[in-house]
Amino acid sequence: MARRVSGTEGYGENADALVKQYESISFHDVHRQVLHLLPEPPARVLDVGAGTGRDAAALAAKGYTVTAVEPTAELRERAMALHPEPRIEWLNEGLPDLAALSGRDESYDVVMLTAVWMHLDEAERARAMPRVARLLRRGGVMVLSLRHGPVPPGRRMFEVTVEEMTRAAETEGLEPVLHLERKDGLFGRAEVSWTRLAYRKPA
Repeated sequence: MARRVSGTEGYGENADALVKQYESISFHDVHRQVLHLLPEPPARVLDVGAGTGRDAAALAAKGYTVTAVEPTAELRERAMALHPEPRIEWLNEGLPDLAALSGRDESYDVVMLTAVWMHLDEAERARAMPRVARLLRRGGVMVLSLRHGPVPPGRRMFEVTVEEMTRAAETEGLEPVLHLERKDGLFGRAEVSWTRLAYRKPA
């Protein structure tokens, strides 16, 4: 039986609906508030929880080299079929350990954690932050979003505060460079809000 990574509950079972939902919104619409933080291509991007590949494909099209990590097979397989982009390397892996990246001696200019971190419980978040920080090059930026609001049926999510995130990031030597709050206008869910955060590793 395939290993199910903690936090992926509810995604494989709803893969077709999620593909339709995620692919209906452009990369620019989702990330326009943080695009100014990205280095110019070519640069190396690690997209953790890459889902349907929407963001990975858009980044690859811009000239970035992307490592896309997605533990849900149903999403990863659909993503690879939807976005057969040679600049994307797909990995069957997930947080908190990203074990498939261990021993590869690779680092990244950007680590993207879009709607991922709140799937980790407190102990998993404590394990994940040092791992992610080590994968970031000096001068690199980690960009993430946190979801707040009712948890959809069958999903596993936890409330994560900005204070906790910033404390954990600063412990690993990362400096906060962005903090934005917004309501969820993308899917019309008034009860959902998002926090966008970014942290940079000093050069």
